[in-house]
Amino acid sequence: MLPLREITIVAVESYGAGPYGSMLLADLGANVIKVEDRSVGGDSTRHSGPFFDEKGRSYFYETFNRNKRSITLDLSRREGKQVLEDLVRNADALMNNLRGDVPAKLGLDYASMGKINSKIVCVHLSAYGREGSRAAWPGYDFLMQAETGYMSLTGEPGGPPARCGVSVVDMMGGMAAGIALLSGIIDARKSGSGRDYDTSLFDVALSSLWYSSSWYLNAGHTQERAPRSAHASLGPTQLYRTSDGWIFLMCPIQKFWVTLTQLIGRPELADDPLFKGLSERAKNRTALTEVLDEALMHKTTEQWMSLFGGKIPSAPIYDVSQALESNFVRERSRIVEYGDEGDTVKLVASPITISGEALPTRRSPELGADTDAVLRGLGYSEQQVKDLHNSGIV
Repeated sequence: MLPLREITIVAVESYGAGPYGSMLLADLGANVIKVEDRSVGGDSTRHSGPFFDEKGRSYFYETFNRNKRSITLDLSRREGKQVLEDLVRNADALMNNLRGDVPAKLGLDYASMGKINSKIVCVHLSAYGREGSRAAWPGYDFLMQAETGYMSLTGEPGGPPARCGVSVVDMMGGMAAGIALLSGIIDARKSGSGRDYDTSLFDVALSSLWYSSSWYLNAGHTQERAPRSAHASLGPTQLYRTSDGWIFLMCPIQKFWVTLTQLIGRPELADDPLFKGLSERAKNRTALTEVLDEALMHKTTEQWMSLFGGKIPSAPIYDVSQALESNFVRERSRIVEYGDEGDTVKLVASPITISGEALPTRRSPELGADTDAVLRGLGYSEQQVKDLHNSGIV
């Protein structure tokens, strides 16, 4: 009894941000019908390498499209548009992550689709919004990180600007679109009327500057990069050296600092005038780094974690393989095999769990795998389905 089992979403989507958002909803039971263009081979990530399974299926594509259904449709032709309207007539939401000027051209907005289904919720996740000087601009996660200040805050002082190692703006954009979609459905079911909901990668990235934006807008402070990925104003909250690598420590409140000094065998540091309070530790960050580096170099990261775990906020620095193979990931059952026996792919599980309920584990669909079933579900006859195939509409 998954919570979104009675929701149908038509998703005109590709690449990462939109598919990630709709996938989270599909994981929770939503019937997500992914609309793809067969003439270009479907979602572009179906062809994204460098890694594919033995049947040529892209692991990139698999990452964002599990638990969905796929229908191929030529939206540039009148007959294809008619099929889309029939889908919308029976759906709760129409979601897209197209360039800002495209939804209106394809009739994917409420102005067009509201005539077909007055309760339809039209969610638009674009790069820069559907209005304004950049509506027709293409845009991607890395560009947003560049322009909204992320890269100026990432990396070592004096070094080149750096992006986050994963596409965080895409993922946040997908989540924002999902929240907008669910909010719209709740409102439409109460009011009887849908509408357009918009979010953009740029707006999501800008809003996620958090306190750095508030500090500038209200205090005129432009935050810069801090050494070793440190917090702007709290210490010790950064990377430190151990005998075999690195560890990240956080002492945002005083009790953690006192505990840390005891665990490293330097209790006198708790009352040292240079380090006794948060402001003193922030002011004397360089000296504090030297002191803690020296103390922590006497044990390995694993040895320190055995001492710190559960007592002060701390984490080892892992690469991707270490992160995915860790005992805690295994304990939490975070790696799941999707698909049927003998034809599975391993993926990181949904970040949402439901008490007493197992989430679905279907592999990403083959291109157009559900076209005929979806059309029949709309009431199309076998001859109509055949005609659509013969004409290249589906």
